Amino acid sequence: MSEAFDPELIAPCGMNCGICMAYLREKNKCPGCREIDINKPDTRSKCKIKNCEEIAIKKKKFCYDCDKLPCQRMKNLDKRYRTKYDMSMLENLEYIKKNGIEKFCEKERERWKCPKCGGVICVHRKICYTCEAN
Repeated sequence: MSEAFDPELIAPCGMNCGICMAYLREKNKCPGCREIDINKPDTRSKCKIKNCEEIAIKKKKFCYDCDKLPCQRMKNLDKRYRTKYDMSMLENLEYIKKNGIEKFCEKERERWKCPKCGGVICVHRKICYTCEAN
């Protein structure tokens, strides 16, 4: 479970890739947004946020370092995740900026830990990928 909350799995947009169904699944597992794009689904390798000039070219680690935050892409992503998955990328970024990545990962570990087995609950499916509890 601890690998799901590794600071390297926190995407530039504030998404914890460790709780994503693409990362948690066994088959065609995504290595996370910060990994090299080989063998990644197109939605990850062609992500407009991850490949944004501020992130890709200017070598910024998180979108909170961008003067344009919240850009329209981040607003759209945040709205979709707040509506469908009860999670806010913008709130994640604000927390990381204020408290640091380690504290954010600790918070995520508690939020997404399965109460039955201690496994990881998927943000998209709302089930534990270890015991399938929901």
